[in-house]
Amino acid sequence: MDLSFLDRVLQIVKDERKKDVPLVRFKHPEELEAILDLDIGQEVNDDDLERCVRQVLQYSVKTDKATFKNQLYGCTDPYGLAGAWIAEAFNTSQYTFEVAPVFTLIELKVLNHILNLFGIPNGDGIFSPGGSVSMLYALVAARFKAFPEVKRKGMRNLPEMVIFTSEDSHYSIRKAAHWLGFGTESLRPIKANEHGQMIVSELEKAIEREKKENRYPVLVNATAGTTVLGAIDDLNDIANVCKKHGVWMHVDACWGGSLMLSPKYRSKLLGVKRADSISWNPHKMAGAPLQCSVFLIKERGLLHEANSAAAQYLFQQDKFYDVSYDTGDKSVQCGRKIDAFKLWMMWKSRGDIGLSVLTDKVMSIAQFCLSATSKMEGFRLVSEKLQCPNVCFWYIPKFMRNKDENEEWWDLMHKITPKIKEQLTLTSKLMVAYSPLRQHKNFFRLAFTFHPELNENQVIEMLNAVKLSGEAITKEMFP
Repeated sequence: MDLSFLDRVLQIVKDERKKDVPLVRFKHPEELEAILDLDIGQEVNDDDLERCVRQVLQYSVKTDKATFKNQLYGCTDPYGLAGAWIAEAFNTSQYTFEVAPVFTLIELKVLNHILNLFGIPNGDGIFSPGGSVSMLYALVAARFKAFPEVKRKGMRNLPEMVIFTSEDSHYSIRKAAHWLGFGTESLRPIKANEHGQMIVSELEKAIEREKKENRYPVLVNATAGTTVLGAIDDLNDIANVCKKHGVWMHVDACWGGSLMLSPKYRSKLLGVKRADSISWNPHKMAGAPLQCSVFLIKERGLLHEANSAAAQYLFQQDKFYDVSYDTGDKSVQCGRKIDAFKLWMMWKSRGDIGLSVLTDKVMSIAQFCLSATSKMEGFRLVSEKLQCPNVCFWYIPKFMRNKDENEEWWDLMHKITPKIKEQLTLTSKLMVAYSPLRQHKNFFRLAFTFHPELNENQVIEMLNAVKLSGEAITKEMFP
């Protein structure tokens, strides 16, 4: 096999990561289709292929830039990236010790380290494609624990089950309810307070109400780092309610779980060790290359019981080695990437202390941004409480200030925020997310990640870019 083209790839990546390369050269879909040579019917030589690849990357978003703040992920950890390239090159599947001997040991070692970090040393876990799949794992485990017969007989003759989650929680729980046959109407959204945290008293009332109606509360989904505000629910109080009513407690820590890496900030997730299951996405804040997600469960053995299918061609029990190391039957997947190796590379190179330093730095820069935003003219914070490194705000242009903030005023602000984002994207100054939330009209969310490490000047430049684009907005743009 000729691998010479791979020598070109590293240079292509280095060229696309140079400082003078813009964040995005935005083109609409029909423009891109006209510019790019994407047809695959005819073979090309390596020179033409390189030209095509460079063109593809030319019009792709550079997620390694400090100004990419559009999602809850960003630039990859360089050691994690190296791990990802090695993993792809070896094309190993994680299901059996037979085909992935060292990678199996690495996954178990990393999982055990994470289980200790989250305070459940005797638990179990599996790497999954992302938080949405981890949510499926949690619901399957909770249902199986309550009704083991569901694995053989399905949901017939079982009581009507209900699921409780914050109104600000991730949408994946709605999809999971649908996919697993609960139905989206089985969800009971619980009100959140002004800072985005589930109101625990409302949760308990909802559980009691459902029990009186002879419905079975199967799972409470607490959140440690909501998608928009970065809110962390009171995990201890939720655990008390779950214990009282005998309900499975899952913690969606896909975003905020990275705070556990820091002795200074892990107290924000106080009570997480009381959960029955936890999900964490190192590919978000911590910068592991997509995809790298972990599902943890307190009860060892339950993951295998709930998910195993004992395929005789893969998980034979009469192999010549210890088959307890064939961990793939715990997974809903068969073929499974060696995602643990990417995280192992990061952790091996930096250690606990190195990752802790990165956590402290990202929270420090987010706190600086929060403070700076509160003082800059035209900016208004949605919440002044920093829970995760999320800073949410409106920018109010001069022509909108000192006016009666009635419904009409807010309706116009709702349109102004995406217009500012459009200008920022088209000028390649900044890619930043915006969202409405409950009673709030569209506002911006700046979410900070471990990589690239930012300084205070870069944060001020981002805020100034928002201000500059905001002041270019006029009322006449909204007929």
